[in-house]
Amino acid sequence: MSSPEMPRQSPRKTQGPSLPNSAEEKNVEEKPSWEKMLDALYLFKAQHGHCNVSTHDEHNKSLGQWVSQQKVLHKKNALSSDRKQRMNSIGFIWDPHEHEWNAHFNQLCAF
Repeated sequence: MSSPEMPRQSPRKTQGPSLPNSAEEKNVEEKPSWEKMLDALYLFKAQHGHCNVSTHDEHNKSLGQWVSQQKVLHKKNALSSDRKQRMNSIGFIWDPHEHEWNAHFNQLCAF
């Protein structure tokens, strides 16, 4: 008894992710630069009056994640002094809970 032949399937061509052909294409695919994200933070502050971007804000999710990452880098002392100064210059609050506590404490002291 002979075994039935398996139907032959044509080999599928699998295409991996296409690689950029030029440096210009490569830059388009990379994550936004630190400068671009800082510009987005300037714009956010102009619109909202603060720099506390939530990671849950659907309209600003990537900016919220970037802000969160900057706070982590700051806490680890891994953020350059230039970047820290530039964020400080727009009123960036590194620890909102500490900032709020200090504000209430200062109100209490003034009372």
